[in-house]
Amino acid sequence: MVDLNPPAIILLPSSFIFNFMTIWLTACATTLLMAYLLGSIPTGYMAAKLLKGIDIREVGSGSTGATNVLRTLGKGPGAFVLFIDCLKGVLAILLIYWLFQFGNSLGLGSGSGSNIFPPEEINTQLWLPWMVTAAGISAVLGHSKSIFLGFTGGKSVATSLGVLLAICWQVGLATFGVFAIVMAISRIVSLSSICGAIAVAILMVVFQQPLAYVLFGIATGLYVIIRHQSNIQRLLAGTEPKIGQKLQLNTEETITSSS
Repeated sequence: MVDLNPPAIILLPSSFIFNFMTIWLTACATTLLMAYLLGSIPTGYMAAKLLKGIDIREVGSGSTGATNVLRTLGKGPGAFVLFIDCLKGVLAILLIYWLFQFGNSLGLGSGSGSNIFPPEEINTQLWLPWMVTAAGISAVLGHSKSIFLGFTGGKSVATSLGVLLAICWQVGLATFGVFAIVMAISRIVSLSSICGAIAVAILMVVFQQPLAYVLFGIATGLYVIIRHQSNIQRLLAGTEPKIGQKLQLNTEETITSSS
């Protein structure tokens, strides 16, 4: 026997819709916090402590990034820190993609007909690039201003690269290509990083990325350059070391470069 009665349509009270929106916004904020905490994991600091029992912030440039680890601990630890710091950026972006897919996986998303999570008021196509951008910035800030190290850290180059690879792998690879070319010519990591940072926003436009990603390229590019202020001073003075050379700094310079 065929049931000719149409299926009942359940109308949710406005209070429920408000609650769903509150839950969604809370989930977004929590995910951004997780992205920051991911970026804050002090890979270089932990590597130096485990391998040599030293505080990497008191050695060389005072940065916890891969370059200072390379100069202090060698190629193996430097490569490991570079990989993990890059991975932090990738995972921060994947958290956002997971959040937007979470509702669909439970049958609550836009494809289920219920539009509960995210709420139907949310334009996911509009929200996604901005949330990805916010997560990328959170991870970058976490790396350079780690809550676990009293808001000190690295210069965010590797983590930024990881974010770029997760956002648009073409931009990420092209940025790394710029870095590699300048490195092959100059053998100076800081100069290569600065050139890569300058190239990011241009590459975002070239590859026709959303406005949010272009602004991310501009913001993080400027931030990375600012984090290299002491390196720029040494580049202008002709004292910036090349790969394989040790960086000699007095105590005041170390504090300045790590701040």
